[in-house]
Amino acid sequence: MSQNALHAETYSNELKVYVNQEKAAVDLIHSIGTLLFEKSIELVLFRNHLVDKSISDILRYHRYAAEVVGKPISVFDTAELAREIFKMDLAPAKIDIGRLADEWLQERDSFDTHRDFLDSRLGKFSTRDNRAPEPRDVILFGFGRIGRLAARELIKQAGKGQQLRLRAIVTRTVDETQLKKRAALLANDSVHGRFPGTIDIDYNDSALIINGQRVQMIGANDPSSIDYESYGISNAVLIDNTGAFKDKEALSIHLKANVVERVILTAPGKGIPNIVYGINQKQIDLENDKIICAASCTTNAIVPVLHVIEENLGIEKGHIETVHAYTNDQNLLDNMHKKERRGRSAAINMVITETGAGKAVTKVIPSLEGKLTANAVRVPVPNGSLAIMHLSVNKKTSREEILEMVKKSAMSGDLVNQIFYSINEELVSNDIIGNECCSVFDSPATIVADSGKDIVLYAWYDNEFGYTKQVIRLAKYVANVRRNIYY
Repeated sequence: MSQNALHAETYSNELKVYVNQEKAAVDLIHSIGTLLFEKSIELVLFRNHLVDKSISDILRYHRYAAEVVGKPISVFDTAELAREIFKMDLAPAKIDIGRLADEWLQERDSFDTHRDFLDSRLGKFSTRDNRAPEPRDVILFGFGRIGRLAARELIKQAGKGQQLRLRAIVTRTVDETQLKKRAALLANDSVHGRFPGTIDIDYNDSALIINGQRVQMIGANDPSSIDYESYGISNAVLIDNTGAFKDKEALSIHLKANVVERVILTAPGKGIPNIVYGINQKQIDLENDKIICAASCTTNAIVPVLHVIEENLGIEKGHIETVHAYTNDQNLLDNMHKKERRGRSAAINMVITETGAGKAVTKVIPSLEGKLTANAVRVPVPNGSLAIMHLSVNKKTSREEILEMVKKSAMSGDLVNQIFYSINEELVSNDIIGNECCSVFDSPATIVADSGKDIVLYAWYDNEFGYTKQVIRLAKYVANVRRNIYY
């Protein structure tokens, strides 16, 4: 065979293989949709979300499984397993199809069929032994950056066995102009893109109908005066993202409303439990802790990684420097500001400022009390931040050991939704926008000194979306609407 003919045959064969993979991905996407809409079962692939993803995304996640997780699973296997899962009588659940496919490859000689294997893993999720959780109403108090992202995420679950349902949004005033502007801001986002759905405005009833879900818009200055029950809302979780109330006494005003059962603050809080979901949510007294906070975006980014290092090596001391996207509390152009430096134009300056993340960490990991310092530099990007952790550890270590322990935590255990293990040597801040994890660990950037006692770790974070996902995870936990999970 001539060289040209050989190249032509190689090209044809490689293309055929890829096209067949695309067909299998289409099959998998069909199963993902039918499982979600008809059985309220969500599939993920080694923590990568699969809902509303393209064929290319699906194949890219399978490549991630091989390159990062070290599990070279086939899209043909995941597609076949997904079809079999649909045939099973299962209660609402979140299932890692990647983990199942890997276990199937390792143990298939022990089972006669895919169904026998799946029964051994998922049989405990049967509807006979499980009851679907009753969705809880959610009120968003405030409708800024975090509020609008939370609304998008909550609406995505509507009609698909959702655990939380968005019922109302509270702002200071509501009129025709406000409704139109709020709807436009929800629909169009300069950072996160256009909302992939429909938004209609009911001016007569002061409501937004988002993907068919009616959300009441309420104008109020006094939270205690709102009659949520008159809107059909009951037993609600209220998420306060205004930043106006930051301690237990101030936030307690929400509980004076007749149907608010829980309050979650989307900022560090005083006198209330500061929670980083995945780390210390089990410390919440679900009977008595009515007001809790989801800490800050930076705290959520650094705590998971710090927890892994503290548990495995012990931290003697450290400094954390955050390179943070600018925020609304800075000036667009030079002007008066009550804080130092923040009055200078955020769009054209790097601005040194303080962060409470160092102290906030100790509320979540008490063993680090007095061991950390922290500072922040605000930079001219609208979203996407970076935490640089320079740590002195108690046990001598190596770069390989650090990477292995973080990778293990990202792939299994309690932090699979919090740490994303990146091997991308070209990673920049724009690449992590939209990442569902609150901490994107930059493995190629990791530094370990020759002494083995000084390490530098880099954790990126989408300070808007990644944090919002943590808030919603916490809301589901305190509302007791958690699904069965197979990770």
